[in-house]
Amino acid sequence: MSINIRNFCIIAHIDHGKSTLADRMLEITGTVSKREMKEQLLDQMDIERERGITIKLAPVRMNYKGFELNLIDTPGHVDFTYEVSRSLHAAEGAVLLVDASQGIQAQTLANLYLAMDANLTIIPVLNKIDLPAAQPEKVTDEVCRLLGCKPEEVLKVSGKTGVGVEDLLNTIIAQIPEPKIYETKPLRALIFDSVYDEYRGVISLVRVVDGTVKPGDKIKLVSNGQIAEALEVGHFAPKYVKDKILNSGEIGYIVTGLHDVSQCPVGDTITQLSQTVEALPGYQQVKPMVYAGVFCKDGSDFNKLRDAIEKLKLNDAGLAYEPENSSALGFGFRCGFLGLLHLEIFQERLKREFNLNLVVTIPSVAYQVYFRNGEIKEIFNPQDFPDPTFVSSIEEPIMKVDIFTPKEYLGGVMQLATEKRGSYIDTEYLDEDLAVLHYYLPLTQVIVDFYDRLKSVSSGYASLNYDFYKYQTAEVVKMDIFVAEEKVEALSLVTYKDTVVQMGRKIVDTLKETLPRQQFVVKIQASVGGKIIASERISALRKDVTAKLYGGDWTRRAKLLEKQKKGKKKMMSIGKVDIPTDTFLAILKR
Repeated sequence: MSINIRNFCIIAHIDHGKSTLADRMLEITGTVSKREMKEQLLDQMDIERERGITIKLAPVRMNYKGFELNLIDTPGHVDFTYEVSRSLHAAEGAVLLVDASQGIQAQTLANLYLAMDANLTIIPVLNKIDLPAAQPEKVTDEVCRLLGCKPEEVLKVSGKTGVGVEDLLNTIIAQIPEPKIYETKPLRALIFDSVYDEYRGVISLVRVVDGTVKPGDKIKLVSNGQIAEALEVGHFAPKYVKDKILNSGEIGYIVTGLHDVSQCPVGDTITQLSQTVEALPGYQQVKPMVYAGVFCKDGSDFNKLRDAIEKLKLNDAGLAYEPENSSALGFGFRCGFLGLLHLEIFQERLKREFNLNLVVTIPSVAYQVYFRNGEIKEIFNPQDFPDPTFVSSIEEPIMKVDIFTPKEYLGGVMQLATEKRGSYIDTEYLDEDLAVLHYYLPLTQVIVDFYDRLKSVSSGYASLNYDFYKYQTAEVVKMDIFVAEEKVEALSLVTYKDTVVQMGRKIVDTLKETLPRQQFVVKIQASVGGKIIASERISALRKDVTAKLYGGDWTRRAKLLEKQKKGKKKMMSIGKVDIPTDTFLAILKR
């Protein structure tokens, strides 16, 4: 067997052109015919194509000049960093892509550090050099300062027109080391992703480190001893292509036929049934940051929801979930996400791929609650918040935030960070124009609307990256929302004591604007510890009950109006208000 293999991934900030560059590579290497070619070919999900972002890593094999090139296209958004770290474990090199008009951004740096930690060979590349706004010399200087390389080592390409892509492929062959080949050793294959196929069960995406695997081999997973059979092995081009054997150093897939998605965890090692081997170093378990309750509008869909979440969990290592029961919403799940975009994509996939109609509660973070009796509890759900009299202190998660911004927007960005309860660490300058601000910010402030506000104060130029730093004491209280004098559990939230009135006012106003009018007056109230802090009313829809009257005594008219008034009063005491999904979304984006 030829050992001319190169395994590499493309890493970059969001929207710097990873998927478009991958398209050109597929075209130049003849992996995909002109007829089959379409934009963002490796983004398989409709939602990825619509939003123009990559959510899932996507592997593909290309043959070029007698070399087997295995490429993994990775996401760029901060919520999907764990997808990038898994891709890096399966490769020997990384193409670091930088937009020639935007320069180095937050995720460029974050992903570069991940690649350096994995000891990968890094090839710096400037993309979008065909844009009128491109500044190749300036951005080359930034890249050289960052990597300590020479300007001539920075390749210049255009993913759109294909300029320079052949040079890049030749550089990949020349600079990225070939994988170490151990064909005679017992099989060890690292699972870096998995997908679920309704007809074939779990399909594991693997990097074969040692040994070989072929159809019919009896295999087992090292972590849980789960036994399966390799029903089919092959590679991606970018559709599934069957092979007779997967060799050491190659990236491909194994159809396991397993039907329980939890039996095949990402980061596990596959080996032959007869062998005992040491597991390959897997991945750090990612810890969810944002929690929300997910319920079905129709309670009978609960089993359908559970199956859907299990299937999504298989190839989404950042998702955590556990069953939850709410007196108002019935049975559902409390799910943990890596950020609000992750939650939004999850919601959208459940709706599209599984046709589920959902209610999602207001997202919250995990608080550490210290009780007076010495007990410590982690609480994700506002409904579980204890009576304040039993609590000695509450701690919230604090993030270390890096904000990249052109220096003319420094003032606005610093003002926003201060307003969001940020504590300033320092500022560093990458060059005379680009500054990096370092802050500590509470996670609750980062997840709500910080990203949108940051983009507006910096005219879209600033970018951010954040990592968990520590837990810190916070003065927070639980706020309940009542609609038509009935508590809406899905709208309960935990907020800061000193801003609770403004927050209550905001939510009550949003509900007044978005709730449909009813046949009776609807009272909306925000309450903390039984005390109402904000209140509004939605006036009733009124039918003209006197329309059919003409002439005659006025007492007939008064009688009808009095009857209507009594009916409205009765409805107000027994009427229920169904809160539409749009209202929940309006409050999430408040």
